[in-house]
Amino acid sequence: MLLVLILVALIAFIVLSTTRLKLHPFLALLAAAFIAGFAYQLPSAEIVKTITGGFGSILGYIGIVIVLGTVIGVILERSGAAITMAETVIKLLGERFPTLTMSIIGYLVSIPVFCDSGYVILNSLKNALAARMKVSVVAMSVALATGLYATHTFVPPTPGPIAAAGNLGLDASLGLVIAVGLLVAFVTAMAGMWWANRFIGKDIALEDDGLPLPAAEDFAALKARYGKLPSAFQAFAPIFVPILLICLGSIAVFPSKPLGEGFVLTALTFLGQPVVALLVGLALACSLLKSQDKRKEFHDHVVEGLVQAAPILLITGAGGAFGAVLKVTPLGDYLGSTLSALGIGLFMPFVVAAALKSAQGSTTVALVTTSALVAPMLGQLGLDSEMGRVLTVMAIGAGAMTVSHANDSFFWVVTQFSRMPVAVAYRAQTVATLIQGLAGIITVWLLSLVLL
Repeated sequence: MLLVLILVALIAFIVLSTTRLKLHPFLALLAAAFIAGFAYQLPSAEIVKTITGGFGSILGYIGIVIVLGTVIGVILERSGAAITMAETVIKLLGERFPTLTMSIIGYLVSIPVFCDSGYVILNSLKNALAARMKVSVVAMSVALATGLYATHTFVPPTPGPIAAAGNLGLDASLGLVIAVGLLVAFVTAMAGMWWANRFIGKDIALEDDGLPLPAAEDFAALKARYGKLPSAFQAFAPIFVPILLICLGSIAVFPSKPLGEGFVLTALTFLGQPVVALLVGLALACSLLKSQDKRKEFHDHVVEGLVQAAPILLITGAGGAFGAVLKVTPLGDYLGSTLSALGIGLFMPFVVAAALKSAQGSTTVALVTTSALVAPMLGQLGLDSEMGRVLTVMAIGAGAMTVSHANDSFFWVVTQFSRMPVAVAYRAQTVATLIQGLAGIITVWLLSLVLL
C-alpha cells in the first residue's frame, strides 16, 4: 500500500508543481524522478545513473525522429502546404458536408503540423467556408479543432505519441502505431464532428473585438501572402511518403515476408526505419522552399524546428528518466498484480492519462508521464505483446485528450480565434474532447477484443 501512496504523491507533485508553482514539466518530471528514487529507497549511487540512463535511452532513438518531424512540420506550415491540403480536401468533398470537410482537413493537416499552429493557419479558411455555406462558426470551429486534435494525439510523427511509443518499447514498430493510430484518430475525429453538428443551425453570439469575422476575401489575402502555393503532391508527399515507408518497413519484416526477400527486404527494412523515412520526407519538403536563397531559408526553418522541438525533447527525456526509476522499483509488480486482479486492463492507463491531462493541460506531458508510469506494469496487465503495447499507446492517447479546458493552450487558441465566449467553448470544445476521449477508449477496447 505504501508503494501506491508514494506513486499518488508523485503524481500529485507533478500536477501541483506544473499548475500552481508554474514549474516547467521538464524540471517537474526530473524532480519527481529523484524524489521517487529516494522514496523507494534505491541505492543513492544508482539513482543518478538510472535517471541519466533513462533520459539518454529514450532520446537516443526517438529524439532524432521528433526533431525531423518538427522541422518537416515547420516547412509545410511556412510554405502554405496546409492551405493546399485544405483546398484539395474541399475539391474532393465539395461544400455539401461543411463539418465533415473541416474535420478531414484538420485530421490530415495535424499529422505534420502542431494542432495549435494548424488551427491558426486554417482559421481564415474555416470562417470563409462558414460564411459561404451559411453554417454556424461555432460548429465549424469545433469540427476543425477536433479533427486537428485527433491525429495530434494518436498519430506519429507528432511528438506525444512517438514519445509514448518509445517509453513502451515500440521504437521498431512505429508503422503499426501509425496504422492503428490513424484508425482510432478517425473515429475520434468523427465523434468530434458529430458533436459539432449540434451547433450547425444555432445562432450563437460571438465575442466582439471590434473587427468583422474573416470572410472569403480575407482567406484570399492569406493565400496571397504565401505567394505561389505548392501542388497537392508537394504538400502531401513530405508526410505521407515517410508514413508509407514506415508502414511498408513494418510489413516487410513480418515472418511470412509478404513483400519478398533479398534486396527488396533489405531496402524496405532500411527505408522503413523512422529516422531514414523522415529524412526522405525532409528531402521532399525541400521542394517547398521558394525564396531566392534556399540555403538560408532551409537553415532558418531548421532553426525554428529545433527551437520548437527542444522543450518536447526535454520533457520526453525527463519522462524516460522518471519511467526508468519506476521500472527498477517493486511498484510495477505490485500494481500489475493488483490491477490485473481488478480486470481493468487498458482502462487504467486511460484513467491516469485523463486525470493528468485534465489537471495540468498538456497532452504531451500526459502521454509521456502516463507511458512512463505504466511501462513496468505491462506484463502483469497482460499487455506486453507488441499489439498490447500499441493499444496501450492508444488508450493513453484517448486519456490525454480528455479533456481540453482552460489550462490547455489549445483551448484558448480555439476560443480566441473563433471568438467563442468561454461558457460556449466549454459546452462546445471541452465537451467535444470528452466525447472524443470516450469514443477513443471504447474503440481501443473493441480492438483489444479482436486483436489481443
